[in-house]
Amino acid sequence: MELIIRNTDNQPIYEQICRQIKAQIIAGQLPPGEPLPSIRALAKDLKISVITTKRAYDELEAQGFIHTVAGKGSFVAEKDLALVREQRLVELERHLTAAAELARACGLSPAELTEMLNILLKEENQ
Repeated sequence: MELIIRNTDNQPIYEQICRQIKAQIIAGQLPPGEPLPSIRALAKDLKISVITTKRAYDELEAQGFIHTVAGKGSFVAEKDLALVREQRLVELERHLTAAAELARACGLSPAELTEMLNILLKEENQ
């Protein structure tokens, strides 16, 4: 499991961890039943507080992405990935609606907005 923490990101570290682990679960990179690093081990690897790592794991567990077994650790939960994907698509649609409204307010054409999105997507993949 690879996680990248960016101190320049406005998002809190525990949310960065949650977002990346969720993305890996949804993409199938972390299959159901896969053990996750212990809270202490992950904190040490990322050079962050154990409290921050615990908060991320607690969030993931509350959202049903992982489950914890006392004395054994945390594992990727069995999850209806189609439902998770649908939730993410609804979230994406909300963001795109907001972006479209802002683009209209700025006088951007649909072609300009599409071009901007394509540029951003290319930067992400590099």
